Amino acid sequence: MSATIDGVRDPAQAVTCAIDPITVEVIRRRLVAIADEVDVNITRTAFSPYIYEYKDYAVGIVDADGDLICQCTAGMPVFVADVMRAAVLDGLELYGKDKLLDGDIVVTNYAGTIGQHLNNVTMYTPIYAPQRPELIGFMVVVMHWIDVGGRDVGSLSKFATDIFQEGIQFRTVKLQSRGEPVPEMYRMIQHNTRFPVEMMGDINSQIGGCLLGRDSVVELVDRYGTETFLEALEIIWDQSETVSRAAIAAIPDGTYTAEAMLDNDGLNPGALTCKVKVVVAGDEMTIDLSELPPEVKAPMNAGRSGGGSTVARLAFRYALLPEGDANEGTFRPLKLILPEGTIVSARPTSPMGAYNSALPLLIDLVIRALAPALPDRVAAAHYGTFSTLAYAGQNPETGAFWQCHDSGFGGWGALHDMDGGGPFRTNCHGDTRLIPIELHEASYPFMIESFSLRTDSGGPGEFRGGLGLERRYLILAPCRISTRIERTLSPAWGINGGCEGSPGNAIIERADGTEQAALKEVVMLNAGDRVRIHSGGGGGYGDPKRRNRDLVQSDVRRGYVSAQAAREIYAYDDSKP
Repeated sequence: MSATIDGVRDPAQAVTCAIDPITVEVIRRRLVAIADEVDVNITRTAFSPYIYEYKDYAVGIVDADGDLICQCTAGMPVFVADVMRAAVLDGLELYGKDKLLDGDIVVTNYAGTIGQHLNNVTMYTPIYAPQRPELIGFMVVVMHWIDVGGRDVGSLSKFATDIFQEGIQFRTVKLQSRGEPVPEMYRMIQHNTRFPVEMMGDINSQIGGCLLGRDSVVELVDRYGTETFLEALEIIWDQSETVSRAAIAAIPDGTYTAEAMLDNDGLNPGALTCKVKVVVAGDEMTIDLSELPPEVKAPMNAGRSGGGSTVARLAFRYALLPEGDANEGTFRPLKLILPEGTIVSARPTSPMGAYNSALPLLIDLVIRALAPALPDRVAAAHYGTFSTLAYAGQNPETGAFWQCHDSGFGGWGALHDMDGGGPFRTNCHGDTRLIPIELHEASYPFMIESFSLRTDSGGPGEFRGGLGLERRYLILAPCRISTRIERTLSPAWGINGGCEGSPGNAIIERADGTEQAALKEVVMLNAGDRVRIHSGGGGGYGDPKRRNRDLVQSDVRRGYVSAQAAREIYAYDDSKP
């Protein structure tokens, strides 16, 4: 096991064990492969486009104490960062290890534990060693349930002022006990959703993922033995910790700060000023989020595990360790200062329907603070807003509800030696995908008339920011749209003389020719109305006038940059050969 000094792990000392490094590596990679296999299986078996197309879920494995062993490589980062650990720790506190039995399936979406909107439900099942009855871990799947009651279809109400208006809460309860379904739980779920068929199909997919992963881990442990398996985990964590400490130690010691603004909370006017501080001392990093706005009476709050801890861990990974493992060892040198009661450490009763609104900006902000220390590694900001469009309605003939949740892809920031990427989803999304236009049009009463890159949306620079998108919908039947677009006051900033990207927006075009902006609105639509959404672009890096002439010419030819912007911003003279 690892050497310790006064009870504290010393990663600088070599790990003493009898396991050869090849076995450790095989166990490490097989665990990630198990999580990835479960990920693929869920995509294959789920019922709703949220899951099988958008991939609004994540898979992970934790040990018997809730410490993260691994995660799937394509899951939603905001689900894995600290939500899985928080959910399992709550189960251990309420049940104890002796009452979390083989075959149990536990679910929780309790805001005081998960700290995200109630749709995000964590499900896990115990993993017992095959050689002896010893709890060695949990297989965990976090999934967005498409509707858990509440005042609005989809359970994401813009107008909620407390968590109780947003749907039903499950505080760490068993959906199955020793392999047998708990009928009362199934009845409760089926009668607290507007979409019982789709939701129960997704839940069965989630259960199948937990069981598949559990059995695969048991098979792995059976092959190598419990002692070898557990020893390998300690080695893997220690190795990851050593890598993290080395990455931090390469940064000059100091205190780094950054500041930006959120537009408003969605219900009340007034910008929300956000200040972050990053302290680097030796091989440890502390992220201080104590100067964030207090929680608000609008559904943009997040709890500590699903908010502040997520911001710290994701920013740490993006800035220092974009490659490599993400496990408990990776985050041992990372400390967090976060008092209760901020927008990312809100109390359990606070509304959290749009918990993700602030997260992309705050992750960008932590990275921005580190820019002076890491000038060749930190990118300019990305567009940084979910750009949410949520259509909902009810079939006038059958009374059946329908809902379509869509979110935008936008531009990412440029680096010191390359243009920004994209359009991609936000830094909170991971590999979630765009739902195909054909599926949308076949399922919902609208048509998508156009879908294109947005000229001049990328922030100008020697290296240009990535572009946003423009999409235009034609509404075919009465429905409601709810929008949530951020970052108009603090668009994607540039670095080292680069310019900011264009912010996003949404416009309602009425059939009578009138228009209205709809950044954070709930609007009733009629047949013949149109919705036009622009996603933002990424920030640029360096002086635009230093951009290579051939690159500017290529940008104009491809429609990325207008001829006017090329002349006025990039000083491009098209009269010269």
